[in-house]
Amino acid sequence: MAFDMLEAMTLIAREKNIDLDAVVETLEASLLAAAKKKYAYTDNISFKFDRKNNELFMIAVKKVVEKVSDATVEISLDEAKEIDAEAELGDEIDIYLDYEMEFGRNAIASAKQILIQKIRDVEHERIYGEYIDKVGTLVSGVVQQIDKGNVIINLGRGEGILPVKEQIPNEKFRQGDRIRALILDVQNTPRGPQIVLSRVNDEFLRNLFALEVPEIYERVIEIKAIAREPGERAKVAVYSSDERIDPVGACVGIKGVRVQSIVRELNNERIDIVPFSSNSEVFVTRALAPAKVVAIDMFDLEKKMTVVVDDEKLSLAIGRNGQNARLASKLTGWKVNILSETEYNENKRREAEMLVPVGQLEGVGEKIRDRLIAADISSVQRLAQTSVEMLTKIEGFGQKTAETLVNRAKAFVEELEIKQQEKEALEKATTDKGVDEDKLEASDVFNDDEEYVTEADDVPEATAPDLDGVEEDEEKDD
Repeated sequence: MAFDMLEAMTLIAREKNIDLDAVVETLEASLLAAAKKKYAYTDNISFKFDRKNNELFMIAVKKVVEKVSDATVEISLDEAKEIDAEAELGDEIDIYLDYEMEFGRNAIASAKQILIQKIRDVEHERIYGEYIDKVGTLVSGVVQQIDKGNVIINLGRGEGILPVKEQIPNEKFRQGDRIRALILDVQNTPRGPQIVLSRVNDEFLRNLFALEVPEIYERVIEIKAIAREPGERAKVAVYSSDERIDPVGACVGIKGVRVQSIVRELNNERIDIVPFSSNSEVFVTRALAPAKVVAIDMFDLEKKMTVVVDDEKLSLAIGRNGQNARLASKLTGWKVNILSETEYNENKRREAEMLVPVGQLEGVGEKIRDRLIAADISSVQRLAQTSVEMLTKIEGFGQKTAETLVNRAKAFVEELEIKQQEKEALEKATTDKGVDEDKLEASDVFNDDEEYVTEADDVPEATAPDLDGVEEDEEKDD
């Protein structure tokens, strides 16, 4: 029987991939737990498995006394001498009990259940400890089953789940398929560790490149940024620390063999590999390729760019449903607004016509004007497009002053646009009626108390008090 027990424990250890010592300790602990259900006092009871003799012993430690008052923990001197002839009063003696006789059927069944549960707990702890250190790494497994869209994957020593939201759109799996995924998280739940996998995370794509491109694995080539819409398109910015190595060519591989392997793994997701540049203008230009960039206007404070492309390349630069522009913006970290050359020139012309110097806004004195111009905010229109947060980054501007200036600029520009629309509507109506505009008098268009302003010279002088002194008070309060 003892041999069968050792063989059974060895088999359990092999199947559950845990140490035999852990199985033995678990067996001893489960039998002790069963003993506690049978005996009122078990502090002096222990179990020990002797591997050499292949025997499991149940041991009760009792103190040798002259007169026994509690048979659970005490033994008389005469009885003790029958076990050990050298026993004396006050000694503690090990008494070996027959657990098969001591335990009833219910206790044995209870010990079995405890043993199963404890081995399961040990297995769960091992799996959790093994995979918690692998979060963010790539694993390969076999599809075991599909439950309500979630894919259960056998990872060999554990079981992973690929939720619907972590799957590439339109990707289909069948039982027995071998797939790769990223370990996104490991959660310790009452039912055991749950290994959450992902195929849409950016790090999944990064790991695939490291697997296929030795230069990335060896860190000669570095992936600087990734922008991805899973299943459709991705942009990857790469940089080489060795000038002799072309990062794009190394990632593409001979005849595209490296990148094509990744594309197949991603369900034919299109991948654009972009050479990284620390120059933001150059980086954005490369990110929008193959569209040719004609000009770029940068707004550093807002982290925005207006990118101008050839008229015939506008749709190519924007991409289907704006995808190319979105990915380029995410890849570079800049908000990118793409315009055709014709549209950009028209906007510039209209802006020039309506441009009002920032110094002519209410409350803007020479001190504030000079600070705004130094920050490349020379017009009221430009000020209206600037956020309060960005304005407070300029030296000398507090929260209250920034809010006041921006609100006044927005109101000014809004009024200006309304009057421009009225003017355009009037011109259109005049043209439709065939009326000569030169014959119209000002009283026919506007009321006597109205004034229309378009040119900078026509803007009335500021009537509100300057804000130069207000800012100084704010700084003192701070």
